[in-house]
Amino acid sequence: MKLHSLLNTLAKISIGLLLSLAVSAQSITIPHPPKAKKDFSDTEKCVAPIDIIRRNHASFLQHQRNDTMRRGIRTTKHSLVNCINCHVTQDSDGNYPNIKEGSEHFCRSCHTYAAVNIDCFQCHASIPTESDISIIP
Repeated sequence: MKLHSLLNTLAKISIGLLLSLAVSAQSITIPHPPKAKKDFSDTEKCVAPIDIIRRNHASFLQHQRNDTMRRGIRTTKHSLVNCINCHVTQDSDGNYPNIKEGSEHFCRSCHTYAAVNIDCFQCHASIPTESDISIIP
């Protein structure tokens, strides 16, 4: 009888935890990253449709990194610099958001939501560059 009582208590605790998770999940805000500053080209808004970018951007960036660093191939289509230059926008005071805090930064907004650590900016700039680097796409 004690085992039955123990299992009943564990079941109630489990249900309580699941319900509390469901309630707390409702308070999580779905990210709304800032829109791009400009279109990628005359015919394309971005380098790929949004659903493909959301699902595959890490692979695109890693492939770009490998082509650049290991093969010496420099293009702009999946360049992190171009993503930052296009998508990281200034606030109303003319300041760029900090990648390390808040959720206003284009990358941070989704990565916080997905609980994914961003390590790109240990080496790369998290705000747009002043100079426009011309590289053939």
